[in-house]
Amino acid sequence: MASSSAGFVTGLTAAALATIGYLGHQAAATAPEDPGRPQASSSPAPGASKAPRDRRHPEALPRGSGRGERVVYSVDDDRVWLVGAGGKVRRTFRVTPSTVDPAPGTYAVTSRSNRITGSDGIPVEHVVRFTSIEGVVIGFSAAVDGSTARPDPGERTGGIRESRADGDAMWRFATIGQPVVVVP
Repeated sequence: MASSSAGFVTGLTAAALATIGYLGHQAAATAPEDPGRPQASSSPAPGASKAPRDRRHPEALPRGSGRGERVVYSVDDDRVWLVGAGGKVRRTFRVTPSTVDPAPGTYAVTSRSNRITGSDGIPVEHVVRFTSIEGVVIGFSAAVDGSTARPDPGERTGGIRESRADGDAMWRFATIGQPVVVVP
């Protein structure tokens, strides 16, 4: 009986260590690059300033929008940039904003869904979520029917709509843990 119990305890210990290792890996994979830098919260930072823009070139990446591979979303300009290695813009496109805007700051992609029904009842695909505000989940998505109509201002929605082609590009680029930088 003793050797049977020892084998059982050894098996449980090995399983526990494997689980801890897996969870540690998951935590490390989704941790911010600079853990000393505060992460954005659901309320705007006091005195958040507008990112400097090149008004003559509205498609230019806003200065001060971070470093490395990232998604940059301008709330004021309703524009997204997919920024690859070396700060090179891979793609930029206009979006239709949701009725609830995320606060300026740095977030990370937390979950993705290939196809669901949006909070407005419209079937959407390539959903890439990065935060929530008072129960409203914020993320990018493309309507399956290709529509990008503005949401009902009386509804609290968090779906930032993009065209299907732009949604495909976002889906390929913004995997779990990918930084999302929101600028005013």
